[in-house]
Amino acid sequence: MPYRIVLGRPLHPAGAAVLAARPDVETIEMFDPPAPALHAALANADGLVAWLERVDTAALAAAPRLRAVSRIGVGFDTVDIPACTERGIAVMVVNGTNDLSVAEHAMMLMLGVARRAVDSDAHIKQGGWWPKDGPRMVDLAGKSVLVVGYGRIGSRVAAYARAFHMKVMVHDPLYHPARIASDGHIPARDFKKALAEADVVTLHLILSDRSRNTVTAPDLALMKPTSFIVNTSRGPLIEQSALIAALKEGRIAGAGLDVFDIEPMPADHPILAAPNTVLTPHLGYVTEQNYRTYYEVA
Repeated sequence: MPYRIVLGRPLHPAGAAVLAARPDVETIEMFDPPAPALHAALANADGLVAWLERVDTAALAAAPRLRAVSRIGVGFDTVDIPACTERGIAVMVVNGTNDLSVAEHAMMLMLGVARRAVDSDAHIKQGGWWPKDGPRMVDLAGKSVLVVGYGRIGSRVAAYARAFHMKVMVHDPLYHPARIASDGHIPARDFKKALAEADVVTLHLILSDRSRNTVTAPDLALMKPTSFIVNTSRGPLIEQSALIAALKEGRIAGAGLDVFDIEPMPADHPILAAPNTVLTPHLGYVTEQNYRTYYEVA
């Protein structure tokens, strides 16, 4: 009997070729399956290649043969690690493959909000030219950016921001201030003080019970009305209702988001009606080069 592997989404051709070359492997290809469909597919599965699918107790109960879960990404907040450990199911992520891609995406979102790229694109496609109230764009050079999380991605974003001649503050209690300073950045031990000083806040943390709601309504209230926030990590790092209210009320100037509290995002999600946002569907890591790298590393 061949090994049966469920794919949460179609693989890059490089990855598909690896599996196709194995006569002892059978794949079931899906695309962001709802939980009932995923659970049905897992009934006879030995492995799961997951994207955003939740591997929780319900999924595991439906998968008596499951032996391995591999996430296309570096986070594991969608996987019940204790439950998998109890079952002896191996859980794998692909650390180190998406650092550059996500860091570049964070800078794209930062520039997109600062230069109001989406607004300008929509305006000119509707037959307009210069808006009557002016472009209202800002330069990144000379602005202060607070990088929250100084791991593989956050450290890259800090370096990129410095190359843009920004004043780079870094908040990460896991890194000694001397290490941050040696990289040419300003250690920001006092998170709330740094929030009040920053023109841009960019988040680069894993999602855990400790990091959930890192930015709440009181935190957003500390930020300048001209400042904006970027998140390419996980949606629940920011209190979503508070962010939406701050944007709609003009208490911050904008947001660049690749991640959300609900994914895939429903069509009536209130963030869609918020002003000056650049939104992308959790794809900051899916560049052609990086997507192929997953399989070269594996």
